[in-house]
Amino acid sequence: MTEASWDDHTQSPPIDWKMSASLENVVRGGDDIAEVTNLREAVEAWQGLDPEHRAHAVLVLDHPVRVDGVPANRFEGDGIAVLAERLSGPGAEGAQSDSPA
Repeated sequence: MTEASWDDHTQSPPIDWKMSASLENVVRGGDDIAEVTNLREAVEAWQGLDPEHRAHAVLVLDHPVRVDGVPANRFEGDGIAVLAERLSGPGAEGAQSDSPA
């Protein structure tokens, strides 16, 4: 008999950091304009915001990602920090940048 194994990898597959994402509710140049970019750049832009703007930001993904086994395609405020941790934390999924050095 074979036992099933449920670990973090099976619950949360790698995130596609190149998928389209929209960072919303962030004022740019005096206007509230959504920025459509890839997920990596949207999360990095969120990290660069001041705390007040971070709290009101909304990140909408092109398709759901699994975070701790739960699929989601919309993150709000500090919920975006969950993705930021996966992008820049130890053993990060998004550790390698696609940007030229």
